[in-house]
Amino acid sequence: MIKYRMLADTVVIVHAAFVGFVVLGFAAILIGAALNWSWIRNPWFRGIHLAAIGVVALMAIAGIVCPLTTLEDYLREKAGEARYPGDFIAYWAHRLIFFRGPPWFFTICYVVFAMMVIGLMVLAPPRLRSRREES
Repeated sequence: MIKYRMLADTVVIVHAAFVGFVVLGFAAILIGAALNWSWIRNPWFRGIHLAAIGVVALMAIAGIVCPLTTLEDYLREKAGEARYPGDFIAYWAHRLIFFRGPPWFFTICYVVFAMMVIGLMVLAPPRLRSRREES
């Protein structure tokens, strides 16, 4: 039982890290564009960031429940626990990423956020390094 609880708590932390990457990545791109930070134009970072929010938005539009949420629920059930964890880190990770509201509200939020990320791809496009910059 403790094994399932620990796995469920790990899933919550991974989920929170994913959300943090999407939200904080967006903030970093905005700030980095204003301050001319070159690393925010890395095509790998920008592509992964766009893909992360893109998958979330498409899943929400399709009505697909997040697989991390489903996995956590399964593991909590196997551990004999309720959906929300009692562990300190898992509890606060939950509080940070899960809000109550109608599903349509979150779908709109995800799609709008994805459109803002796409907008940043235009306003502060990623750049490939030229051979001159590498030497």
